[in-house]
Amino acid sequence: MSVPMLIGPIHQLLTMQGLPRRGSLKDEQLPLLNNAGILIKNGLIDDIDDYEVLLKKTENQDPNHHFLNQKFVAVPGFIDVHTHICFAGSRAADFALRNSGKTYLEIAASGGGIRRTVTHTRNASRESLSALTAKNANYLLKQGITTIEVKTGYGLSVEEELKMLYAIRDADAEVAADLVPTCLAAHTIPKEFSENRAGYIQTIAQELLPKIKVENLCRRIDAFIEKSAFTGMELMPYFSKAKELGFEITIHADQFTTGGSQVAVEVGAISADHLEASTDKEIALLANSETVPVVLPGASLGLGMSFAPARKILDAGGSLVIATDFNPGSAPMGQLVAEASILAAYEKLSNAEVLAAITCRAANALGLTDRGVLQKNKIADWVFYDADDYREITYQQGRLQPAQVWKRGARVL
Repeated sequence: MSVPMLIGPIHQLLTMQGLPRRGSLKDEQLPLLNNAGILIKNGLIDDIDDYEVLLKKTENQDPNHHFLNQKFVAVPGFIDVHTHICFAGSRAADFALRNSGKTYLEIAASGGGIRRTVTHTRNASRESLSALTAKNANYLLKQGITTIEVKTGYGLSVEEELKMLYAIRDADAEVAADLVPTCLAAHTIPKEFSENRAGYIQTIAQELLPKIKVENLCRRIDAFIEKSAFTGMELMPYFSKAKELGFEITIHADQFTTGGSQVAVEVGAISADHLEASTDKEIALLANSETVPVVLPGASLGLGMSFAPARKILDAGGSLVIATDFNPGSAPMGQLVAEASILAAYEKLSNAEVLAAITCRAANALGLTDRGVLQKNKIADWVFYDADDYREITYQQGRLQPAQVWKRGARVL
């Protein structure tokens, strides 16, 4: 057993403990400790209290001390629940086309979009994909993101989707952040199945999913319900097979047109992500379900389109989560705090709502109960900011970067 470590004094510490899982939040609800200390053992939080109290409690334990001689604000390690950071190539050409007046769907129809990245990713080796994924993960880690969901979806065949999952697993072994893989084989129809849509769905359901299950490559599957991708009806056999095998389901929903969030609720998806096109009807459906609404402001910024109705989702009782959608096409920015802070300005979100959306509520969207809050027996993941007021984090809209990042009780940056 490792020697316990006491870290402190921490000027301000936001534990995020005890916040409701859904609905609007006021900043006054934030559990804020001053002059706090954290005691860690074996990568887990053993205690949180006033620093002087912890000094007294541990005087007979002879812990290692990590003394902080400057003012820091501490928050739980951030959780990015929706990324596509396993990819090769660039979509700069698509961005230029969009800015010249072409729409996302028009570019996709002409052979650009997702299929452009599919070509680059299929041509990449497992080793190069793993290195690219690790590079992107470390870029996010520097922002204080200690848990990162990573999707496939640029392989679009049994062999290539497995290659992506292997690459994600390889990268996970190399980086300090935890990578949570998700199979997004139902991202769009590959060119070779353009005349046999049902055949592709059958292939990934009957051939790919069982192999993923046997090799324990991921526990989550995703699907894109949209005009350029799939209908909910087409995907029902895929969802049925996924549920039969015990996979969690998440869905790209309501990005350009509605319908996806209704399917997400019907199939019991753990989350419905995007929601830019959601109306009051879809908001009510999600708020009255266990499906977590995930909004992706980076995609709105990258595509020059409206933000998801985050304020309405919260006021309706939804459990709002914010993620980057970091991908080579619609959301190459990959700046979680900046994107969340910009969304907050447009949608009038409190600091409590923003921080919950990238910590404790984000953990719920991934089905993770061991992180997202700073609490006894939770994983010791947190971020230190060189600031004397936690409100500086969103106020500076991403300009304020972490001074230190801790993962499982060890400083990694």
